Amino acid sequence: MGPIRVPPPAEAPHGISPQNGAVPGERSKQDKSVKRGNWGNQIEFVLTSVGYAVGLGNVWRFPYLCYRNGGGAFMFPYFIMLVFCGIPLFFMELSFGQFASQGCLGVWRVSPMFKGVGYGMMVVSTYIGIYYNVVICIAFYYFFVSMTRVLPWTYCSNPWNTPDCVGVLDGNLSSHAAVNLTRLFNATQKRTSPSKEYWRRYVLNLSDDIGNLGEVRLPLLGCLGVSWVVVFLCLIKGVKSSGKVVYFTATFPYVVLTILFVRGITLEGALTGIMYYLTPQWDKILDAKVWGDAASQIFYSLGCAWGGLITMASYNKFHNNCYRDSIIISITNCATSVYAGFVIFSILGFMANHLGVDISKVADHGPGLAFVAYPEALTLLPISPLWSILFFFMLILLGLGTQ
Repeated sequence: MGPIRVPPPAEAPHGISPQNGAVPGERSKQDKSVKRGNWGNQIEFVLTSVGYAVGLGNVWRFPYLCYRNGGGAFMFPYFIMLVFCGIPLFFMELSFGQFASQGCLGVWRVSPMFKGVGYGMMVVSTYIGIYYNVVICIAFYYFFVSMTRVLPWTYCSNPWNTPDCVGVLDGNLSSHAAVNLTRLFNATQKRTSPSKEYWRRYVLNLSDDIGNLGEVRLPLLGCLGVSWVVVFLCLIKGVKSSGKVVYFTATFPYVVLTILFVRGITLEGALTGIMYYLTPQWDKILDAKVWGDAASQIFYSLGCAWGGLITMASYNKFHNNCYRDSIIISITNCATSVYAGFVIFSILGFMANHLGVDISKVADHGPGLAFVAYPEALTLLPISPLWSILFFFMLILLGLGTQ
């Protein structure tokens, strides 16, 4: 009896291996999408996704949540939520978009009953796009006005300031008050900083009543136009242009963060700020609100269920390893949040040391951190306009990456 001869496997059409999971008799899936196009290379997709995930929330939301919810102890529920909620959802959306090669609307052909989810994603993304561009325009405004010898929010001697304004560098303060303002903070709640009054009374020019709409701020309108034009130019050719832009917008913020970090840790009081940021309060782990904040920060930061991940992954090649990408992007995003906390609290620690107050008096979150607390701290540094330009340029790039 002769040897058994096994016939060679039939050649798969289009040069695709039959071991790709295709059903026998079904047409093999093309690795590239001729109609939609693909990313120039895998680095472009990873950088774009990192820019999408790493945004303003990493800088102005995570550090505040961390110190408010137990400092270093908050890292425990945060990374638990990352492993069990963030990465699985991130991987699911990337694999969904990559498999179907469709955006967040077309992908629901898999189950037309859920196409309303796709429209909901579009609505959410539209709102976020409008909101983010407003934040970018304010960052542009602060970036432009920082190009001066003295930052305009340094002193209280401006037309928009009130009698309640107390600046740490004002010449009318005694030397004792300039070094230690604890008594002023404790004696009155009316004390306002020049950076806060600059933000509320000059930049925004808030009206005194909801019925009074106020006026259009032409400088902000111009900066808003600039931000829309920049976003348009970044996206004018789809992934062909945006894939090239992210080489700069996704990487340079890390350069700026590192510069600010090196500068921050050399300041007096920086170590106190960092310890305040990291010192664990283990009793808060038992608080359900802490776990809720950890989950909301993961969802908010990774951008799950907004449609962006599905759309970006739809330009991947069919056999791309999106499991690897989801882990790399998710961990990079969370590590950036932790790193940004060191940058923020080293400067805030220096400011608290200069004022002689507790760090909780100067720590803030959201726009209050980016446009009030941190700018005021920058006025205390030598060559403050340089650090202000770097900081707001970083905010612009973080916003553009997400946008």
